[in-house]
Amino acid sequence: MAEKKAITARAQDYSQWYLDVIEAADLAETSIVRGCMVIKPHGYALWENVRDFLDRRFKETGHVNAYFPLFIPKSLLSREADHIKGFAKECAVVTHHRLIESPDGKGLIVDPTAKLDEELIIRPTSETIMYETYHKWVKSWRDLPLLINQWNNVVRWELRTRPFLRTTEFLWQEGHTVHATEAEAEAETMQMLGIYQELAEEYLAIPVVPGRKSESEKFAGALRTFTIEGLMQDGKALQSGTSHNLGQNFAKAFEVKFADKDGTVQYAWQTSWGLSTRIIGALIMSHSDDKGLVLPPRIAPTQVAIVPIFKTETQTAVLEFVSSITQTLKSAGIRVKLDDRDYETPGAKFNEWEKKGVPVRLEVGPRDMEAQTAVVVIRYSGEKRTVAVADLASELPKLLEQIQAELLSKARQFLQDNTTTVDSYEEFKQVLETKKGFLKALWCGDAACEEQIKEDTKATSRCLPFDSKPEVGADTEIEAQPQTGICFHCGKPATQRWLFAQAY
Repeated sequence: MAEKKAITARAQDYSQWYLDVIEAADLAETSIVRGCMVIKPHGYALWENVRDFLDRRFKETGHVNAYFPLFIPKSLLSREADHIKGFAKECAVVTHHRLIESPDGKGLIVDPTAKLDEELIIRPTSETIMYETYHKWVKSWRDLPLLINQWNNVVRWELRTRPFLRTTEFLWQEGHTVHATEAEAEAETMQMLGIYQELAEEYLAIPVVPGRKSESEKFAGALRTFTIEGLMQDGKALQSGTSHNLGQNFAKAFEVKFADKDGTVQYAWQTSWGLSTRIIGALIMSHSDDKGLVLPPRIAPTQVAIVPIFKTETQTAVLEFVSSITQTLKSAGIRVKLDDRDYETPGAKFNEWEKKGVPVRLEVGPRDMEAQTAVVVIRYSGEKRTVAVADLASELPKLLEQIQAELLSKARQFLQDNTTTVDSYEEFKQVLETKKGFLKALWCGDAACEEQIKEDTKATSRCLPFDSKPEVGADTEIEAQPQTGICFHCGKPATQRWLFAQAY
């Protein structure tokens, strides 16, 4: 058997550490298709748990699932000008519909006579193909709101790829809704962002900053874009989910109109929102350590791994004992895996489950069986404790919730410790050079200003946090008036502190 590669330390090479953890935890591997990945069962199980949570929450809020084509006629993508500008460079294009045998008999070639009358774009996102259909579905106020989500894959032709974070093909959900008023569309946009925040914080234990994107960072064709931004352990931000108020831009491009109650025909208001397998990358980078993956219990496919320790003469008795424990824990609603492989040593099993990030490991040998106890090992802290077998079904659920809370608390403390308020460009650059993280700074919001900041420092505006308020001047006589502050970079008027960071 080939020797397994050691995980690179985070402090040594964070990028390589990330790739090593994915490999060690058996989450995914590189495909022969450029820029694509094979999501392995353990990695896909994480995505299934994300999907199941979101699907339940979407349905609780009145949304239904549907499916629309993978292929989009080029003419449809061209309908909304800003949208096509945003995606044109990332599009994969189908130009022919048939292969034929090469004249030299060596393989297949594209049949030059099979050129499509109109090229088809493999969907980079589905606004255009869906809204062409919505044009037919929406006629009256009675048809609204239209609340549809779809689970699918998309293709964006990335030049530099990294598993989960940025791949040519990725999995996601994309919701697309239609409303009668701007207020209803805005409420929908915020509601869905709230569900993403709930997923991130309550299930993945990733604290995020919700807020509004700048004009230059918003979704192509949107009126407003909102985001949840996470901070990874290397001090870089990761956009983890977005929700867009599309206004009436796409409704006008695709003639999505309805007759209201008094018979007046007007354009609808629309939203779109999406979260992808990128969230798995955020999960990896938020909690994992130099030993491998660390998973919060609520999202972990396996919450407890049981490793029996036996010799030939005790194998049967120990396995019967741990099988009984396994059934008891399953009955208590715990996702448990009994590792009864007899061709691996206990040490190898400990190492494997540690790398896979399983929150709790139970070690049970002949002495434990005699004492009716089990050794409980907590993955993220390494703490060991002995628990009576009779108490496992009641104690482990409490322990799993404790682990969930502690991981979130630890990540929140990291976010707090690595968020810095700055007032000058020199201070901004100094923080980026020393610790990175989130930087809160008065900014004018100008796209050209942001482009220069990005060129100089590789940092971009991540969002205007929802708790941001106009700055108030130090003079108490004008305290109630918004401060006429200046941008930390260009010196133009600025009244709000935006969140900046280098980002994935």
